Amino acid sequence: MVKRAKIYFTLIAFIIGFMIAVQFQTVQEPVIRDTRDIWELRDSLSKEMDLQSKLLEEIRLNDKRMNDYASEIKGSQEEALKQTLSELKKEAGLTEVKGPGLTLTIDPIDKALLIGKTIHSVSPITLKRLINELNMYGAKYISIDGERIINTTVIRDINGETKVGTHSLNLFPFNIHIITENMEVANKMYNRMQISPSIDDFFIDNLVVEISKPNESILVPAHVESIRVQNMEPVEDKGES
Repeated sequence: MVKRAKIYFTLIAFIIGFMIAVQFQTVQEPVIRDTRDIWELRDSLSKEMDLQSKLLEEIRLNDKRMNDYASEIKGSQEEALKQTLSELKKEAGLTEVKGPGLTLTIDPIDKALLIGKTIHSVSPITLKRLINELNMYGAKYISIDGERIINTTVIRDINGETKVGTHSLNLFPFNIHIITENMEVANKMYNRMQISPSIDDFFIDNLVVEISKPNESILVPAHVESIRVQNMEPVEDKGES
């Protein structure tokens, strides 16, 4: 019994001693308090607010940059589509074109040599042979009597009248405008046409071809008729299987 009392006494003494030691340590090391005066606090607050303002401004600028980049990317896509559409229209012959080239003028030969004959039209075979030769010599764009030649243009005889598409060639003289890649190609074409067999074909049909000197500014008009696409159907997208 006495032994147990001693143990209790020892434990109580240890606890009391520990509490006194803690209290003494608390008194010796008080909590550090902010001893700055009101002006120092205001200065610190001002600096914090200035930093916050700078961060908000930087966030705003970054948001603006992102919006600008998004608009630029969108604009670039739209511009690319517009450019592609413009190129496709040009290739299809739907736009007016100006460039280096030359002009051929088709006219009946001297009336004194016709011996009573009247020239009403030009042979579609002779005309197509000339177009093929011009293409072989580097023609990029061609118009006949103001009618633009494209891949779907048909030159044919209808009831004794030659037509380029739906345009009738029944008035003389008429011009054929040719645009080439550059003046060098135009000059070569001019020299080759001087000895072209197509010129002789026209002469056989009582027509003469006058070849102009190469010019840096030849105008070929746009194709104005509707382009009909046959034997083509849209493909239905069935998605990935």
